[in-house]
Amino acid sequence: MAHHSAGKSARGGESKTLCANRKARYDYHIEETFEAGVVLLGSEVKSIRQGRANLRDGYAAFSGGELFLHNCHISPYEQASQFNLDPLRPRKLLMHRTEIERLRGKVEQKGLTLVPLSLYLKGPHVKVNLALARGKKEYDRREDIKEREADREVARMSRGRANRPDE
Repeated sequence: MAHHSAGKSARGGESKTLCANRKARYDYHIEETFEAGVVLLGSEVKSIRQGRANLRDGYAAFSGGELFLHNCHISPYEQASQFNLDPLRPRKLLMHRTEIERLRGKVEQKGLTLVPLSLYLKGPHVKVNLALARGKKEYDRREDIKEREADREVARMSRGRANRPDE
C-alpha cells in the first residue's frame, strides 16, 4: 500500500502536484489513499505539465481485472494537433494485482468509491493519488461548513487578543 508523500520520492526526485481535486474532500469522507501510475501518451503528459487537466468529475472503476480512470479531462496539447485524442478517454491505472483486488473487494462490499485527489510528477512519471471514499450526505456538508466557520472564529478571536497590548 503506497501512500503519497509531499517530500522526495524513493528515487530521489521531487514530487510536484500538477492538478488537484479540491471538491473531493468536500463531497466525500476520505478513508484511505493510494498511489497509482497512469498510462498516458506523450501529448497528454505535456498537457498535464502545463496544468491543463481537470479531475473534478473523475472516478476510477474496474474493468476486466484492471483499473481505469474515467471522466478525467486532459485538454488536447495544442502543438500536437495531429495526434490529439479524446480528452475524456478512460486511462489505465497501474497498481499491483493484489492491491487492485483488495480495492475491488472494498468497493463492492462497503459501497465505497475510488476518487482521484491529485495528479503529480514523481520523477519522470505522472502518478494519481486515489482515495477510497464514501459520499457525504447534505447534512454532513453543512456540519463541515459549521466546523470550519467555528474554527475561523476561534482563530480570529485568538489573533485579536494576541495583537492587543496588555492592559
